[in-house]
Amino acid sequence: MPAFQKFNLFVDDLVKKVLNLGTDTIKVMLTNTAPVATNHLYSDISANELANGNGYTTGGPTVTGVALTNTAGEEIMSANATTWTSNTGNMGPFQYAVYYDAATGTLIGWYDNGSAITLNGVNGDTFTVTPSSSQLFTLQ
Repeated sequence: MPAFQKFNLFVDDLVKKVLNLGTDTIKVMLTNTAPVATNHLYSDISANELANGNGYTTGGPTVTGVALTNTAGEEIMSANATTWTSNTGNMGPFQYAVYYDAATGTLIGWYDNGSAITLNGVNGDTFTVTPSSSQLFTLQ
């Protein structure tokens, strides 16, 4: 999995208690438009989100297994892998998986898959975003 990229204002929003990663719902959406680090809210990029249907739901699924762990002064956010399965028709194209806080709309960060992906609905293709070692990110 490629490196996780944080949005510029994400850490600022944490410090100002705009979002609470321990209690808020975290979601992940798919897009084929490159996120810009200066984007701040889901509404800044939602117009570029993958269309609803064929196995994708607008807004993306809730990320499960979210946990925060402090180890030697580093805060680690871990999460389970998230999987989409195309059905009935093709799902895509998309290249980016974008994490955000559903309660506030605050963007957290994204993965760039390197190239556009389209899932074949006839074959029931799947795509999984798997955080490295289950770690979504580390704050130092």
